Amino acid sequence: MNLIPRPVSVCCEALRSSGHEAYPVGGCVRDLLLGRPPSDWDVTTSALPETVTALFDKTVPTGLRHGTVSVFLDGMKIEVTTFRRESAYSDGRHPDQVSFDATLTDDLSRRDFTINAMALDASGGVVDPFGGRQDLDARVIRCVGTPEQRFGEDALRMFRALRFAAQLDFSISTDVTEAVALYAQRARSVSAERVRTELEKAICAPFPGWADGLFSLGLMDRFLLKRASPELGRLSEREPHAPARWSALCGLLEEEGAISGRKEFLSSLRLERRVIREILNDGAAPGIRDLALSGGAMYRMGLRGPEIGAAQRRLLAHVRLHPQDNTADDLIRILNRGD
Repeated sequence: MNLIPRPVSVCCEALRSSGHEAYPVGGCVRDLLLGRPPSDWDVTTSALPETVTALFDKTVPTGLRHGTVSVFLDGMKIEVTTFRRESAYSDGRHPDQVSFDATLTDDLSRRDFTINAMALDASGGVVDPFGGRQDLDARVIRCVGTPEQRFGEDALRMFRALRFAAQLDFSISTDVTEAVALYAQRARSVSAERVRTELEKAICAPFPGWADGLFSLGLMDRFLLKRASPELGRLSEREPHAPARWSALCGLLEEEGAISGRKEFLSSLRLERRVIREILNDGAAPGIRDLALSGGAMYRMGLRGPEIGAAQRRLLAHVRLHPQDNTADDLIRILNRGD
């Protein structure tokens, strides 16, 4: 493919000229095939890390234990990783042991999803032993091997499946969805910081509705008062920047009574205080007191006690997405039709 940046081509050619295999791999290949500009470039190679370091003038030993060296060429950072095999993941995040006596196919077989398990050879041909290109064409997220194995290695992959669907407008294969529902409790072992990163990418994605399963399948249960099924597709009505989307998500969760407060929920996900303040202040987000329809008016409509509270939460979530509807007539109409 002639879309490969020159520094990446130079990197691969230097490795090949030294007698080693070298292939652009993973997300950059996926994005190229989708016609999207890759944000990062990874290369997998048969060369050991010390060989990679010796071949290039500017390198950083990013993760030698896992065979990764960052190579810098013409101002571009390229992650170069040695072909590897992995043992079991006792900690649910990292392999206990890594060995470098592997082939390209061995290396691709350890990856999470088929669409991320492709490489480009020297002629620009796609190396695709697990059907990733077919799944790209079908627009489906499918695991390499079994979902049970992949999610057992790292439970964060359950979040990543839904995040990729939201970013790419892909569906998720039935076996992956079933495995997420079955193993959702394993998500409790994933740090709040890692969950937050994936959740933010999902809710800020172009198609956030695909990430509904983060909540409905139980991955977020530990952060909620009760399991929720917010319609994340409604987030696309807000600007795709983080404060607006976080604010809207909190509104949807408040509507379902799934969180006791925005600050508490955001703090549980380890967001920085500065970021939380920005979210809480987003667009001067209205509170219940700002609704054009008062609790007294709802009482006169026949609502009582908890019904009024539920109606207020529902209307507030709607108004935060559609501030132009904050009139008494519009809010009455919304209540009457059950929006």
